[in-house]
Amino acid sequence: MRLTRRTLLGTVWATGVAACAGAPGITATGTEADATELASMIKSGKMSAAEAVDAAIARAQAVQPKINFMVSDTFAAARARAANPGSGPFAGVPYLIKDLNSVTGAVTRHGSRATEGSAPATEQDVYVNATLGTGFVCIGKSATPESGYLPTTEPLAFGPTRNPWDTSRSTGGSSGGAAAAVAAGVVPMAHANDGGGSIRFPAANCGLVGLKPSRGRQVSETKPGPTEIAVQGSVSHTVRDTAKLMSLTERKGADAIHAPIGFIDAPVRRKLRVGVITTGFGGNEADKDVAAATNNAARMLEGLGHTVSQTKWPLPASFQDDFLAFWSLGAARDIAGATKEFNRPATTDWFEPFSLRMAENASKLSQADIGGVIQRLGAATNAYDEWMKGFDIVLSPVLSSPPSPLGYLRGDVPFDTLRERLLHEVGYTLIHNVSGAPAISLPLGRTSANLPIGVQVSGALGADGLLLEVAYLFEEAMPWRSHRAKLA
Repeated sequence: MRLTRRTLLGTVWATGVAACAGAPGITATGTEADATELASMIKSGKMSAAEAVDAAIARAQAVQPKINFMVSDTFAAARARAANPGSGPFAGVPYLIKDLNSVTGAVTRHGSRATEGSAPATEQDVYVNATLGTGFVCIGKSATPESGYLPTTEPLAFGPTRNPWDTSRSTGGSSGGAAAAVAAGVVPMAHANDGGGSIRFPAANCGLVGLKPSRGRQVSETKPGPTEIAVQGSVSHTVRDTAKLMSLTERKGADAIHAPIGFIDAPVRRKLRVGVITTGFGGNEADKDVAAATNNAARMLEGLGHTVSQTKWPLPASFQDDFLAFWSLGAARDIAGATKEFNRPATTDWFEPFSLRMAENASKLSQADIGGVIQRLGAATNAYDEWMKGFDIVLSPVLSSPPSPLGYLRGDVPFDTLRERLLHEVGYTLIHNVSGAPAISLPLGRTSANLPIGVQVSGALGADGLLLEVAYLFEEAMPWRSHRAKLA
């Protein structure tokens, strides 16, 4: 079947999944359109940027009531930009910016009731400028938990974002609105960021590719210090979309911290030393389906001639507690800043119980306590770096369990219960934010109920290019593009 403009608008963007002669989706290449394909179609004149943006807006309006992925829209500005999208590599492709980052003319809410009544932003950060400078057209702000703290997107300010694979399940967080929109076929990829797993968790839960780049890889206002844990990135359906955007937004020239890798576009060819681990930092074993997906990915690599061996995290039992203590310092700064900026009291009328408790915990830390936490996290970084000298990559789960039921990790769950659940679920990702190393979630498994499972591939600091090459290898050997959510 030949793809026409009407076919694309009536299938890929109207339903997120198309069908013809038994094929899972129809585009110019025979599969669902990714951002690269859509940009090519716009450039070639097979469809206009205005048509692509209008189709994304129509899809957004259709699924927003079902999955609640968007905090606010920028439809009018998007249509104006689509009329003259420029000539960038992604010119005219619809996109979403996560609501932890500002977009000029839109209100930034940070997933919080405390920001109610805020004025629209008058400027954007360097990364958003670079991303939109590639030609993407922002159609709205994607949902996030309050200040991005939790690995589920269920802010009390806006209600839960629902997983398109099963609307009773979590999308993960904190880039859950972005992942839901991509999985539901609203946009082909979307902005995300990661301070402890916030790109990788939603990618895993929604069946997407999610790369957490090395610290300092991407452009930003300043060069990050050794305790900077957050990085910018995206969630997408294909490795090439992720690789292309990273190549367009990485630091170059005198600003480069790591040697620029450019556009990685092919699988790894050399044989690798692969570590595999299914237990979390605290020693708990992953859910059987999650462990099976990780081990299956390892067997695939072993079958291709790579050397695979079991390993253990090189981290002390205190690592997760130290990370949460460090995380709580950020919560205290955020709440203090929001209280001052928006003139809101630090009460549960404006802030979620989890956020307040984190800030309270931080207030109990002495300077000696804080120094000890930072020192131990530095030692964890050194241990990770030394450990990675024995491997080229390490495979692990992203989360201990498949997508959790809505409410399980929400910010109003009693703190001690929530803390225990968090330590169980997120025991695979935190070290990469502390050490600055890259890690990527790939959609390499599914449960018996057809829920997505992500497998994490991690490497040494600066090894982003290798991770993308490995991701291409998996995409080639264990293709996932035909596996799409069936949200109507």
